Amino acid sequence: MSISPLAPASFPDLPVIDGVTFAAAAAGVKRADRVDVMLALLAEGSSVAGVFTTSSTRSANVLDCQRKLALGTSGPAAILVNSGNSNAFTGKLGEASVAALAKGVSDLCNVDVNRVFTASTGVIGQPLPHEKIVAKLGELRENQSASNLSDAARAIMTTDTFPKGSTKTVSIKGKSVKIAGIAKGSGMIAPDMATMLVYIFTDGQIAQADLQALVSKHNAKTFNCITVDSDTSTSDSLMIAATGRSGVDVTGNADFSDALHEIMLDLAQQVVRDGEGATKFVTINVTGAASDSDARLVAMSTANSPLVKTAIAGEDPNWGRIVAAVGKSGAAADRDLLTIHFSDVLVAENGWVAPSYTEEAGAALMKEQDITINIGLGLGDGKCTVWTCDLTHQYITINADYRS
Repeated sequence: MSISPLAPASFPDLPVIDGVTFAAAAAGVKRADRVDVMLALLAEGSSVAGVFTTSSTRSANVLDCQRKLALGTSGPAAILVNSGNSNAFTGKLGEASVAALAKGVSDLCNVDVNRVFTASTGVIGQPLPHEKIVAKLGELRENQSASNLSDAARAIMTTDTFPKGSTKTVSIKGKSVKIAGIAKGSGMIAPDMATMLVYIFTDGQIAQADLQALVSKHNAKTFNCITVDSDTSTSDSLMIAATGRSGVDVTGNADFSDALHEIMLDLAQQVVRDGEGATKFVTINVTGAASDSDARLVAMSTANSPLVKTAIAGEDPNWGRIVAAVGKSGAAADRDLLTIHFSDVLVAENGWVAPSYTEEAGAALMKEQDITINIGLGLGDGKCTVWTCDLTHQYITINADYRS
């Protein structure tokens, strides 16, 4: 599979995060020749938090992680992730697979079973061959290294065309605090959250409750503001672990919060840039709505419209489809107050095409890889920004052949 034309120029040089190690292996979950499982081991004293899909058919892994995080237990922790099979809609077999994996890691790595968090991503509805993963746990334990985060990023990929990573270092009271994250996601991307796995690690010191509040806050404006195809996954998981090994308390620190937000936004946008078959990265800004919730309705209606997305794929500035998306959104809107811009080019106003607009100007902007659509409703102060991509023939090709 060729790399997305929207991919970053290179994978970042991810730093070592003191207090966490990683390893990856080929377990043959779906294909024998592919690295498809990763294990992260977190030191004593690490805080772990997370946000997960709201799907009513979420996987056994997601339900297990949610239950364990609610316990608030302490001690060393472990994160085990496989690609190739989502272990979703697999009934009691799925629950048994999660239990077997957690017990295997617990016994081998001396971690409380309630501190072993698992995730699976891939095909839905097929029993997870967990015995293949269990057979690799010894290898994963032996090969642990603080410098293996990039290998972990590759192990969790499914239809991704490139691994996704991001990092920031923050100076707090003269000391450095490092944050590094990885993600996978390409299709079945839509809130809440967006098929997507995200793992972020920091050596900052922060209690679980404060970490949970922080990641939930930033998730609302990052991963919950992206969409590739409007389909919410059964397996979405975003987990963050703070080892505390820097000795720096980051609770309530604005610089740390900003850096975490930047990493989450970067990873979220990388997921969109790797949207299945994507050739265009699209930012949709909605302002002037009656409320923020109305602005979100308009933004997501536009971002998820197959007609808007295919027009962008064909480099056709068909702004009438945006008008239709606004109208069907369910948000308050007034035809005569609505404005539409492609970047800074005014397209429509006063209930009609702008006199200054030309098709040539719109067509020229549609040829860009990064496209911005600005929608003004003229009703209030509500606003929202979401990110999406175009919809091409390649999306059909990938998903028509996903299970083979």
